[in-house]
Amino acid sequence: MSATRNREAAVAQATAPVMTETPALQAVVWVRDIRYEAISRMVDILGSMVGLVLTFPIMLLVALAVKLTSRGPVLFRQMRVGLHGTLFPCFKFRTMVANADEVLESNPALKDEFLKQHKLEEDPRVTVVGQFLRKASLDELPQFVNVLLGHMSLVGPRPIVPAELLKYGAYANMLVMVKPGLTGLWQVSGRSRTTYEERVQLDMSYIRTRSLSLDLSLIFRTMIAVALRKGAC
Repeated sequence: MSATRNREAAVAQATAPVMTETPALQAVVWVRDIRYEAISRMVDILGSMVGLVLTFPIMLLVALAVKLTSRGPVLFRQMRVGLHGTLFPCFKFRTMVANADEVLESNPALKDEFLKQHKLEEDPRVTVVGQFLRKASLDELPQFVNVLLGHMSLVGPRPIVPAELLKYGAYANMLVMVKPGLTGLWQVSGRSRTTYEERVQLDMSYIRTRSLSLDLSLIFRTMIAVALRKGAC
């Protein structure tokens, strides 16, 4: 219930009219953004290094489980949209069968559902180990490397594939003004229960209100959500 209320509040905030800023206010905002970006990057570097060290034993076990239970590479690499619209390779543990694209193409109904929401309610391509990794959010641990390399931030909008930019419509330019995040408002707002339109508005709400205190709050809420396995895909 609380996740639903938070999601509704974020969507309402994202769709609220934006006030025109005076030159003086724009200067203040610019200085604040520069300071935020610098501190945020330091937090990203420290947080990703700590994350990699703490989760390294878990990642070794996950890599072994993926390798031993299905054919194909351990890691899945897909090009995602980053800062200023540049593309970067986003890393995840592979959770699907090696011929996932062929399976989707062979089933028109599944492909149509995927094109609408960019996710499937019941995805036959996901392996048994992959289902567990997704529920536990362990498949995204390699993205600590993306954060360390500067492709992503610990907190931000969802990293999307280029085709999804069309679904953001007029918000696309705003989306690429910031780095995508390992976690964000969508991840702590019942991500598997949100529509695509709600996901877009949650991303916009974060971009408009982002701050160090909000980032730290979302990191803390993410750890709780992962521990309780709330809203996992």
